[in-house]
Amino acid sequence: MKKFNFKINGNEYQTTVEQSGELLQVTVNGKSYTAELMQEEGEAPKVTAVKPAAAAAPAAAPAAAPSAAPAGAGKAVESPLPGVVVSIAVSAGQAVKAGDTLLTLEAMKMENAIQADADGTVTKVLVAVGQSVQSGDPLLEIA
Repeated sequence: MKKFNFKINGNEYQTTVEQSGELLQVTVNGKSYTAELMQEEGEAPKVTAVKPAAAAAPAAAPAAAPSAAPAGAGKAVESPLPGVVVSIAVSAGQAVKAGDTLLTLEAMKMENAIQADADGTVTKVLVAVGQSVQSGDPLLEIA
């Protein structure tokens, strides 16, 4: 088992990783996930198919509140519900119109499209596919 501590966008994450063949058991802040390790010839390993593990993990302490964005950094688009990011349809620098799908969250086995509420340009994507988010967590910024 390997242990890692990460700081991403000001949030701290404590992780452990155990490998069994091509499967990884990844625990992030007390929540367990199963990931399949895939490797293409001549490339570094890639982790895909991240999904919560079947066994329930103990509840983790709430993450620290995100720090305020610097002036002019854009307006944060927040998660309306807890879930897992299953796809991201935009990238930093991309122009979006009101109603465009920004990303998709899975919550209670349903996919929920998160849409832009105004025209603008994506300044920063704050989440990754497979990441768990809570209601109110910033997902991306639009200016």
